[in-house]
Parts: sequence; C-alpha cells; structure tokens
Amino acid sequence: MKNIKIFIPFLVLFLFSCENKEEVKEIKAGDNVQLTGEIKGGENQPLVLEYVDERGKKEISSTTLDEEGKFQLSAKIDEISIYQLRVGMGERKVIPLTLVPKDQIKIVVSYSDFEIKPQISGTEWAKPLSEYMSLFNQFALKQVELMKRTDLTQDQQLKEFLIMRSPIDEFSYQRILKDPANPVNLILLTSLTPAMGFTYWDKKHLECFQKMSTAFNKKFQGKAVSISLDQQTKQLESAYNDYLLTNKGDKDAPEIALNNPDGKEIKLSSLKGKVVLIDFWASWCGPCRKENPNVVRIYNQYKNKGFVVFSVSLDRDINAWKQAIQQDGLNWPYHVSDLKHWNTPLTQTYQFNTIPFTVLVNKKGKIVGTNLRGESLEQKLKELL
Repeated sequence: MKNIKIFIPFLVLFLFSCENKEEVKEIKAGDNVQLTGEIKGGENQPLVLEYVDERGKKEISSTTLDEEGKFQLSAKIDEISIYQLRVGMGERKVIPLTLVPKDQIKIVVSYSDFEIKPQISGTEWAKPLSEYMSLFNQFALKQVELMKRTDLTQDQQLKEFLIMRSPIDEFSYQRILKDPANPVNLILLTSLTPAMGFTYWDKKHLECFQKMSTAFNKKFQGKAVSISLDQQTKQLESAYNDYLLTNKGDKDAPEIALNNPDGKEIKLSSLKGKVVLIDFWASWCGPCRKENPNVVRIYNQYKNKGFVVFSVSLDRDINAWKQAIQQDGLNWPYHVSDLKHWNTPLTQTYQFNTIPFTVLVNKKGKIVGTNLRGESLEQKLKELL
C-alpha cells in the first residue's frame, strides 16, 4: 500500500511533540501498527486486540485503559486481515478493524456506544467503517423488534427483514464499487454474500466480488487475504451459474434407485408428477438431525398439495438409520440408502460434499433448486404448487 503523505504545520508539530515522543516509547520493537484513543466511561478496563479467522480468534496485544479511559496499544501484524478490538471483562464489546501494517489509528468513543458510534480516524478505511457500524446498529435494533412481533407470518417477517437490511447492502455495494481496493471492504463484503441462498440474493453483488478481487490482487498481491478472496469469488461465480442452470428447470434429476429399510427398491422416477424434495442426510449427522423438524413441518404443510420428501441416507448402520427415522418422526414412505456412507456414488452424481443437502425436483422431474431450506424452500414450493 502506498504511504499517505501528511503535511503537518510546524506549529502544530511543535505543540504536540512531547505527546508524540511518549507514544513512540510505547511501541515495542517489531510492532508495526499503533492504536490510540479514549473510551469514555471505560476507565481501568482491559483492552485486547485479536486476530480473527475461520478457526477462531487469537490475542495479539493487550493493555488496560488508564483512569481517564485513554489508551495506547501497539502490535505486530503480518499482513492485512480482519482484526477486532475488544474492551471489558464480561460484557462482549467489539469493534472490527481491517488493519494494514503501518496503520496508526485513533478511536474516540464512549464505553456504552463502543460498538455503535466509534469515531475512528487515521486510515483510508476509518470513515466508511464508522458509517457501516452506525447503519448496522440501526438494523440490529430493528431486527430485535421484528423478532418480537407475533402478528406477522414468516413470509411477512422475511420481507420486513430484507427491507430493513437493504440500506446496509446498498451502502456496501456503492462503497466497494467506488473504492474496490479499500481494506474496509473485507467487512462490507460480508453483507453481500448469499447467506440465505441465491433466491433472495441480488446478482449485482457479484460485481463487487469481482472488482474487489481484481483490486486486492493488484494492491495486496500474494497476500493470503487476496488469494482467499480470489478463490471465494470463483466459487461464488460457479455456484451462481449452477443455480441459474438448475432453477431453469432444464436439467433432469438423475435417477436414484435404492432399497428402503425393508429391502424394497424405490425409484425417484416413480414420483414423477409430484414436487419432490431429495433430502440427503444421515443419522450420525448432527446438523441433519437438527434440520429434520423443519423438513417434517414443511412436509406436513404441503403433503396434500402434491409434495413429497425422498430421503437418501448416507448411513452405514441400518439399525441407526431406522432408529433415526423413528426418533425424528420422518413419517413419509420414501427412505432409501445404499449404506455406503460417503462412498456412495450419489455424491458425484449430485455434486455435493456436505450434508444436509437438498435438491428440489418439479413435477416433470426437472431440478429447480438445490440446498433450499426454510423460507427459501417454502417460497419455491408456493411457486411450484
């Protein structure tokens, strides 16, 4: 990253020279980022800087706020990434930071508003991060109120939810396109991922991934975050193209002909004329068992309208399979398995490597959706039925 030249008037430099010298003494040898500021009302509280990735978080530096709530904290980071600044003992108060080596940032905020209205300065990503956090807090407050409402159906709640989060999505979209190489985009991009599948996802957000990936590869070439972003963008492009293909209803669902727990063969093709949810699961799969009540609910709601569930188990133990069917109340007649666990050829045929995994098939036997569940599944069923 190019260094930003800051021209400071001589008088100002002179007036603050003593304070600057003291700050320099606080920086440990090898440290390459510095955080200073004040958290009003947080006197004598611990302050921790943590590195965050998919494996969790790791403390990289810490200090204690002084009696006025002021702090000076330095740390050594290897490269640009998402970090977080945490204050307090019991109550979790966190600010996300997209730190870059040589960053010197200042944070001024009250303890009560730590996660809501931090005034961050000193870097190119400071202002957009503050704006984003303010928007996100407004959304979070509205979401809490929405979840309390009992006068809305699930569909109405979903529509309200999408409306409430639209300002965050639009802000993130516009900021990324305006400055795709800005480090803060690592945080903004989380708002543009298809968290609920592609049914409610705006395809224009793919443009942000593509432009940001190109910009990061140029500005942070060879860095882990750029490599990861490039891979994520390619995976998203591929997944979205698959979604478009399957949701056109042009692809026949490959035949599945396996035995049920009683040894009788059942074919998927025998269900043509009905809307079929192929549900790949297993008795040993915790997330599958947790999702089963939702599958049961949806089946009971739509079974009289031409909807069936075709459960394909990746079990190895037939007794465990039978027991799970009974325990979870999977009261539809279509349960099959080859009892080959992950060695089943169906993982290649239907292109999946995690379960639960679902495939929705229309009355003509065409695939019209993959990995749908919850609201997105119900929305698609209403279209088909």
